[in-house]
Order: sequence, then C-alpha cells, then structure tokens
Amino acid sequence: MSSERRKPYPFDQLEPKWQAIWKERQLFHALNPGEKGFDPAKPKFYVLDMFPYPSGAGLHVGHPEGYTATDIVARHKRMRGFNVLHPMGWDAFGLPAEQYAVKSGQHPAVTTRENVAKFKSQLKRIGFSYDWQREINTTDLRYYKWTQWIFLRIYNSWFNPETKRAEPISTYRGTGPDTVRLAYVADVPVNWCAELGTVLANEEVIDGKSEVGGFPVIRRPMRQWMLRITAYAERLLDELDKLDWPEGIKLLQRNWIGRSEGAEIDFKIENSDQKIRVFTTRPDTLYGGTFLVLAPEHSLVDLIVSEEQWPAVREYRERTARKSDLERADLSKEKTGVFTGACAINPANNEKIPIWIADYVLLGYGTGAIGGVPAHDQRDLEFARKFDLPIREVVRPQSGEESIGFTGEGIAINSPIIDGLTSAQAKKKITAWLEQRGLGKRAINYKLRDWLFSRQRYWGEPFPIVWEDGRHRGLDEKELPVVPPPLDDYKPSGTGEPPLARAKEWVRYSAKATRETNTMPQWAGSCWYYLRFCDPHNDKRFVGEEAERYWMGDDKPGGVDLYVGGTEHAVLHLLYARFWHKVLFDLGYVSKPEPFQRLVNQGIILGEDNQKMSKSRGNIVNPDDVIDQHGADAFRCYEMFMGPLEQMKPWSMRGVEGVARFLARVWRLLMTENQAGEWELSSKIKPADPEKAQQKVLHATIKKVTEDIESFSFNTAISQMMIFVNAFTNAETIPLSAMRSFLVLLSPFAPHIASELWERLNTKFTDAHGDITEQRWPDYDERLLAEDEVEIVIQINGKLRDRMKMPVLATDEELKTAALSNPKIQDRIAAKTVRNVIVVPRKLVNIVV
Repeated sequence: MSSERRKPYPFDQLEPKWQAIWKERQLFHALNPGEKGFDPAKPKFYVLDMFPYPSGAGLHVGHPEGYTATDIVARHKRMRGFNVLHPMGWDAFGLPAEQYAVKSGQHPAVTTRENVAKFKSQLKRIGFSYDWQREINTTDLRYYKWTQWIFLRIYNSWFNPETKRAEPISTYRGTGPDTVRLAYVADVPVNWCAELGTVLANEEVIDGKSEVGGFPVIRRPMRQWMLRITAYAERLLDELDKLDWPEGIKLLQRNWIGRSEGAEIDFKIENSDQKIRVFTTRPDTLYGGTFLVLAPEHSLVDLIVSEEQWPAVREYRERTARKSDLERADLSKEKTGVFTGACAINPANNEKIPIWIADYVLLGYGTGAIGGVPAHDQRDLEFARKFDLPIREVVRPQSGEESIGFTGEGIAINSPIIDGLTSAQAKKKITAWLEQRGLGKRAINYKLRDWLFSRQRYWGEPFPIVWEDGRHRGLDEKELPVVPPPLDDYKPSGTGEPPLARAKEWVRYSAKATRETNTMPQWAGSCWYYLRFCDPHNDKRFVGEEAERYWMGDDKPGGVDLYVGGTEHAVLHLLYARFWHKVLFDLGYVSKPEPFQRLVNQGIILGEDNQKMSKSRGNIVNPDDVIDQHGADAFRCYEMFMGPLEQMKPWSMRGVEGVARFLARVWRLLMTENQAGEWELSSKIKPADPEKAQQKVLHATIKKVTEDIESFSFNTAISQMMIFVNAFTNAETIPLSAMRSFLVLLSPFAPHIASELWERLNTKFTDAHGDITEQRWPDYDERLLAEDEVEIVIQINGKLRDRMKMPVLATDEELKTAALSNPKIQDRIAAKTVRNVIVVPRKLVNIVV
C-alpha cells in the first residue's frame, strides 16, 4: 500500500477522467447559426472573462476567481436551455516578453507560446467549461491581421459633428482630411526614459523616475499616433446609462471623461495681437480673476516671455519636464511657478493682470491655461499667497461663512454687471454678455484626452501605414497582415527610434516609401476580441455578420450578456473597447452600439498574511498545489465560498480543507467503501418518494441555489447545499430523485464529482439518461416551501418552560388547550390556580398562576 495519505474520495482519478471526456465529446462547443445541429429555438447567452496576459509565472489562486464564477453561470445557463458561448484566449502582446527578449535574445513569440501553454494547462486542470475550439491569441497573425484592418477603418474615418457619427473619410468635404481623421499624427509631450528607450505611462513614473529600474524620466515632445476618442466623449458618457454595470464603475468612467459646462473666455495679451483662451466652469467669478497661469509647455510662452524672465522660465520648464502629470496634479504639493514678464487684459474690467507659468496647469486639460481666481479656488489661493498676488472676493456665501476660500455658489459681489445675482443667474448673464461682445462663448469641456496609441517597442502590432514625401497613407487590406520582422537585437535604441527601425529592408516599402516603425499598444488586441470569439476561424471578415448578430444581439444595447473581470480595468480597457465598438457600429460593421451589457467585478484575493500576493512577499499560492492536495472541485468551491465575489478577502488553506470535507460528505452520502477498499453505490439510495421534511429542504435548496447563481451569491448557495447534505446524511432511505436534483445543483460548482456520482447512479438506475451536463435544471414548488407548522413557546408567569410544534392555522383556543395539557406544564401548575392564559398567535402561550 502507498504511504501517501489516503484521499477522502478519489478526486485525483475522477477529475482527469472527466476532463478527458469533456474534451473528447466537445460538450462545451457552442454552435453558430448555419452549423450542423444548431438549434435556433434556444436563446443565446454570451458569458466572457477579461482574457489574461499569459505571464511566465503562471496562475496564482487570485486569477481563477472570476473564471470560476463565469463557469458556474455558463454551466447553469446550459442546463436552463441556453446556447452558451463561453470562450477563452490570450492578450499576449506585452512588455514582459519583450524585456525577456532583450535579456536573452529569445524571440518574444517563443516566450509567449511557452507561457500560453502553461496557463492553458492550469485552466484545463480546474475544469472550466470553455469552448477551446474558439481559442484566440492576439499575437497570432490570423488575429492581428484584423486588428490592423480595424485600425485602417478608424484611420479612414472622421467624426461628423452634425450626425455625431463616424463616417468614411471620403464623405468629408473640407480641406485637409488628415486634420479630421479618427487616427492622426501629432507631436505630444510624453514621459521619455532614455535608459529604457521607451515612452512610459503616467502610472509607470514615480518621483521623476521609471517604476522599473528607477531611471530618470523626462517630458519631451515626440511624434505619436493618436486616436480621436474625444469626439465620442458625449456618447461614451450618455450611453453608459442603459448598461447593467456597477454604479461605482460608471462613476469612474464619468469622472475620467469629465464633462464640464462653462465658458471659454479670451484674454488679450498686452501689446500683442495674440489672445489666451481660458475655459472655466465659473464665469460668474471673472471679476475676481487677478492673474493667468499657462502650462509651462504652452506654445504662447515662447512668444510672450520677456528677455529678463527667459532664464527663469527655461530653468522652470526643464524641472517640470522631469515630472509626470500625476505629480504635477498632486493637490497636496507646494505651489511653484514663474512670472513670464507679460500681462493680459481681463475682459470684464479691462484690468491688466500678470501671466505666469506653473506646473499644476496641464497642457492636456482644457486649453492649457487657467484664469486665477484666488478668492474662490483653493489652488489659486495657495498660489496667490505664495507669490503675493491680489485676492478679490466676488462671491458672498449665503450661509454667512468666510468668503475667502469659498468655492460654492452664492451671491455675486464686486462684479458690476452681475452684482446681486445668484451664481446660476450670474453665469448665464455674464456668458451672454461675453458672447455679445465676441469675448467668449458657452462651452462644454471634457477631461478626456485623445488616446496616445503608439509605442516604441517591438512586440506589438505594426501599423499598416507607410510614409512617402512626409505624408502618411494606409495600406491596402490585401497587404495585411503586416508582420514584424525578426531582429538580432531587441534592445531599445535609446534615441526614441523604435526597434523596428533596425530592420532596414523591412522598413523600405518602396523606392520612395517607408513603413511606420512604431507599434500599437497592448490595448489594441483587447479592444475587439469579444467579437472575434463569435467567429474565430473566419478568414474573410473580422466577424461574420450572421454570427455577430446572433451572439451580440437582443433588445439591449450591449452584446455580451455577462462580462467579468477586475476593477483595474474599470476605466481604460472598457473605455477603449467601447470607443472602437462605436466606430464599428457607426460604419455598419456591428449591430449593437455597446460591447458589454452586464459587468461584474471580482474582488482581489489576498495572501494568507492579508497582503496582496507577490513574489517579493513570498505569499503566492499556486492553484496546482491546492489541486494536488484537495482536488479541483474543492479549489473551485472554496474560491466561491470565501465570501461575496466582489469583496477583497484573504486566502486560507484551512478554509480549503473545510470545503474539501464537505465534498467528501457528498461522496459518502452516495457511496460506501466495501471490504476490499473499493467504492460502491450506497444501498440506502432507493427510488422512493422523499419524506415531507426532505421535500421541503430539497425545494428550498433548488430555490436558494437558483436565485444565488443569478445574483452571484455563490457563497450562500454552497452554504445551502451543505444544509441539504446534513439533512440527508443520517436518513434511513435516501430518495434517488432528491439525489438526482441535488447533483444537478452541485454540478456547476463541483462538476467532476457531480459527473462521477451521476454516472454511478446510472449504472444501477434507469430513471435518467445521458451525462449530467445534458440534464435540465430542476424547478422548485413554492407550495412545498410554505411553513405548515410553527414552534410555540410556553411560559409560566413570563418564564420559558417548554416549546411545542403546532399547525400554523391553530386557533387561540387550540393553542391554549395544547399548552395546558402539556405534561411538563401540568407538573408545574398542579395544585395552582390558573388566573389567565395569554395567547400570542404563532409565537407563545403565557400561563399566569
């Protein structure tokens, strides 16, 4: 006999067995319209995970939390008669594989292939019911051909402000179509790290240094591809309302888009024909404007700075270039700035006011210039006090609080045109006054900036663009895919020139034209993968029209019925995918205006030390280790039993052990061990009708598990199934029908053990046919859940003396008679006079002696 600890049930044998059966029978393959066996009468349900980046480290136990939830839903929906699309793929372009290529010289494709194989084997071992025939990989040229194709659709489109839709660029009747394309080229300030040789996102810069390596980062202008997402700001905001997303996620998106209503006001520069345009949400405070502040990078700075101030301005700009936008926008930091030596004219009172530069004003927000109203803006107040600038009150609070520093709405003062008006009235009047004089206009501003879409990296989708005589043009779609050439050296150039520029022969498109050498960001492939899953093998179209209409179609605006992933993608991925989808919708390539109808976010699973899992902390738990010890079903059930899906919670191996014991009890409820140490079906299982109490717990369990799956309350569904097992454990007879129903309920959570036990039942009983995955979800009878008895407390002089079960419909007289005839009560009231009997229906009888 093996010295290995005996397992409570043979999960190590039955789990690989059923995974092999599912693969052989392709039980989870979803049929498309037109395919053999497709049933048009079945409703569709598209459930999708945010597909993972396949890192070299593989999965830790936090990754499969959302995958387990969607798998439970997918299995449940199939049993409810739905045609379920539940696919998986790989968001496989990315910097880690490229960094490994720099160190090792190994092509990123090789690293990616190895990582995908590791991830896939881990996911299969957990028993997820993915349709692996639909597997996609963003680095597969059959996939990124269509990513490039979609980019060309965006490139060859413009946003018509009259129709508020994207249209082919051929419909643009103005001059210079390149100025209105949805994909365009611009020189924009970026976070440049010379040591890493690449542009960094704001989040990758800390205290002026790269997060990786701690190398210096500066702000410098670079030629970049941009996507005009700002054209869709209004629709991205308004069309959130009809989506079934958590309100917190909607709020994050609204804040990121940042819609503000106000006015654009022109300030004439003294002794110049130039004007500075300022956007403000508080035009009613214009009389309180005592200075202007420009972003240090503002193009007007070079034109207006005085000779005396030039050295200070230049030095300040250099310091600012070493800061990220996040650092510059930090409200808590001390205000800094430099006077330009120039002044502007306040259009409200014709006063001359100084023009400063300061790093807290960002070129990318509004017009890159603000009007300083220190009495009624906290940042402006701190700036004015630091540099001794005038502070003028122009709003009086109605509550009587201090005016200086008051940022709310009140009554206009020291403002001749609008004195005495409320802030709301004042905004309207002064905006109209400015419009009449050509000094300003009503305006809506968005915090959202256009999407910086290019990267100076190798491992990404090449742009299907060539340059000739300083102009860019898109390739013909017959030339797709554009495949990145192999390189001997993947290191960044250090000059800002992308690695692809080293491939001279590849770059040379023709005698006169050269290829674009930037690559697309990792976001590109994840912007449309949900569409490719609908029709992944179509080599004629990015998605077939009929397949797209079927899987993305119903009466709601979003196509994917359920989308599950982490809150770290709450803004950018969701916003970018919505933008691409709306462009495709406008151009007639997809049938719905939104990609994802319902969104659910899972919480983070912490290590056992209550810290976020990481290599450096040494608290990572590998799913393979848990499965080796307790089985995939125990792993799945514990992931869901830990607590509400959306909450953060710590991992506990003791918790896994508890759930494993529950599954062992399920096994022993139906199986017994014979003298030879072999498992066989329990002789207690009989085709008998459940008793009244058994019927009640069965139907309560059906109802609870059904409702909890729909509401994502998986932890309480498992709790109810534990109650069910406890109720049947010591029964003399275990009704076959009750076990059949229970195994169907259990199967989405623990599919291996449920499948095995179902098959064992089929070897002895002929009441059911087929695999458990082919069974219908059970219905519950509400009448069987009604309480027909209630527990009644019996008191003597207010003190509890006994309890009794009585029919719910028992009358007061029946309750009184039953209490007085109770043997324990008779003993206590013998030889005493009963003065009164108080009855509280369905609750208690109090005997007063």
